[in-house]
Amino acid sequence: MRIYNSQTRSIDDFVVEDGHVGIYVCGVTPYDTTHIGHAFTFLTFDILVRLLRHDGHDVTYVQNVTDIDDDILRKSRELGLAWDELGRRETEKYLDDMKRLNAVPFDHYTAATQHVRQMVGIVQQLVDQGYAYEVNGSVYFEVAKDNEFGKLSHLRRDDMLPIANERGNNPDDPNKRAPLDFVLWQAAAPGEPTWDSPWGPGRPGWHIECTAMATEYLGKTIDIHGGGYDLIFPHHECEIAQSENATGVEPFVRHWMHVAMVNYDGEKMSKSLGNLVLASDLLNTYPADAIRLNLFSHHYRMVWEFQDDEMEEWSHKTARLHDAVRRRSNERDAGIDTEFFRSAFFDDLHNDLNTPGAIGTLIALADTIHAAPADADVALAQATLRELGDILGLTFEPAG
Repeated sequence: MRIYNSQTRSIDDFVVEDGHVGIYVCGVTPYDTTHIGHAFTFLTFDILVRLLRHDGHDVTYVQNVTDIDDDILRKSRELGLAWDELGRRETEKYLDDMKRLNAVPFDHYTAATQHVRQMVGIVQQLVDQGYAYEVNGSVYFEVAKDNEFGKLSHLRRDDMLPIANERGNNPDDPNKRAPLDFVLWQAAAPGEPTWDSPWGPGRPGWHIECTAMATEYLGKTIDIHGGGYDLIFPHHECEIAQSENATGVEPFVRHWMHVAMVNYDGEKMSKSLGNLVLASDLLNTYPADAIRLNLFSHHYRMVWEFQDDEMEEWSHKTARLHDAVRRRSNERDAGIDTEFFRSAFFDDLHNDLNTPGAIGTLIALADTIHAAPADADVALAQATLRELGDILGLTFEPAG
């Protein structure tokens, strides 16, 4: 299998070591779920997990939920709802959406608030080793101490700060030695939840949460770590810095994989902009298979725009696939070369998860089944269509 590696910026061979693959995916911050951009990201990894398991590999699939975060606290204040109740409500909605979209269950679905002890331990290691410092009950990673900071994003230091500021960094924090230093532990603030730590009550910073959860379940080196493209910097860059300097083990991640953004009405679909197409709304009208086929008619690394009218088109294509697997099979050999379709399908998916090509093969196989004589035996072709469709997460079931 060959997959694009965000760190090397090339499509690299992905080598499975000892038959096992550990995958960690940065999940939702649960305050407004689940939009189609979320679904595109998380179902990409769903297909990857299905493919690896079909290839015979043992996969441990970990996804987290960032259930304590600045955005959750802000949203909870806006709604007049307790932060933890908001998190529980939106997490349940997300998990229900994923179930309805036929996502494979996670081996570990981990909540940040359940791993604060591990976070505190890693922060203490960084303080002890001189990579982090404490001021007034908050602890910061000192970016200047890490000469390799930037090796994932390949950004120049001068270009980092504006992006970090757009994504949660506070450059004017008076406790910081430098504006780009990032928070590992935040001192208690009025009205915010807190946990005990060696530096006093407070809560974890965003980046340390994923380091703690990833290493807790997958060890000091992760085979594949992924998420949305917008997490490359600063989130995943900071994860590398704190993880490798705390453990002394390189690499923290063997293969970085990031999914492109989905646009709607000309802008990136996002909670902050409010231009959301919710999966739950689409699922009330269309089968999960049609949603998946629409999503993955686009390559996971290519930015694309969701168009409402395309759902009708994919709904019709989905119905044709469903009809192909339900067509009555008779006795005369149809002579369909199923191995040709299998080979084409797997060649595409093993080439950087080329789902548009794989979907094209499924449609061609369905067309071949439909074109077979009425008295033909198409049972093997139908079984092949179901098998290959399952790797793309298709259920061959109608909406409902």
